[in-house]
Amino acid sequence: TSCYKMLSGKTAFATRVCAPRARNVRVMAAQTMSQQDQLKQQAAWKAVEYVKSDMVVGLGTGSTAAFAVDRIGQLLKEGKLKNIIGVPTSIRTYEQAKSLGIPLATLDEQPHINVAIDGADEVDPNLDVVKGRGGALLREKMVEMASDKFVCIVDDSKMVSGLGGSKLAMPVEIVQFCHKYTLERLRKLPQVAGCEAKLRMDGGKPYVTDNHNFIVDLYFQTPITDAHAASKAILDLDGVVDHGLFLDMVDVCIIAGQTGVEVKERPNKK
Repeated sequence: TSCYKMLSGKTAFATRVCAPRARNVRVMAAQTMSQQDQLKQQAAWKAVEYVKSDMVVGLGTGSTAAFAVDRIGQLLKEGKLKNIIGVPTSIRTYEQAKSLGIPLATLDEQPHINVAIDGADEVDPNLDVVKGRGGALLREKMVEMASDKFVCIVDDSKMVSGLGGSKLAMPVEIVQFCHKYTLERLRKLPQVAGCEAKLRMDGGKPYVTDNHNFIVDLYFQTPITDAHAASKAILDLDGVVDHGLFLDMVDVCIIAGQTGVEVKERPNKK
C-alpha cells in the first residue's frame, strides 16, 4: 500500500465474436452510457474472460480499463472468480480496486503477473500502441512488461494506420529537474522531426505523475516514421524516464465496434 501512496511489420490475425449485451456495472448503469462507453464495456468484459481463479492480474488505468476492474470485482463478489490478486498501475486504479474488495499487491510483492488488462490511446495494425494520456504510462509499462499476457482493450475509434496518427498526445515522462531543457531536446530529435512538444499542465501548474515527474506531450501531424527508432532516441536522452510507445508488448487486442467485438492476436509471440 505504501508503494502506491508514496510513489503513488507484422500483420495480426483476427477473429470475431459476438458483442456481449451491455449490463449494469458499478461505474454507471448501461442505459445511461454513451455509445462509446458501451463499446468500452464490451471490450473490457471480453478481456476479463482471460482472467481465471488463482491468477495475479495487472489492473490498467483509464476509462476502458475501469470497466475491466469493475467486472473483476463483480465476479469476485459473485464467487465466479477466487484467489485473485490485482497489481494496480496507478493510485486511481488502486483506490477503485480497493473499493471493490479486490486483494492488491505491488510488483515488489508479486513480480510475476499472469495477465494484464489495459486500454490504449492508439493501436496500429501491428498491435503496437500509444498509452499514457491518463498519465500512468510508467507504472503501466512496468506492470505490463512483467505480465505473461498483455490484453489491450479499445473501442474502434482508437485504431490508426500508424502511431501518432490521431494527432493527439504521445506522452513522455520526464524528471522535473531542468524540464524546459529536456523538452527542447525532445523537440529537436530527428527521429520525431516536426512534432510539437508541450509540457502537460494541470490548471496553472505542470501536471505531476504518481511518480512525481512531469509529462511532455508530443503531437505529430503525420504518423511516426520509425517508432522503434523514436523509442530508442527518446529513451537515450538524460532526464527522460519513459515514453508512451508500447512496442512489441500487446499479445491480444480486443476492439469493440458497431458490428461486434474483434479479437486480434500478435502472430509472433513476444
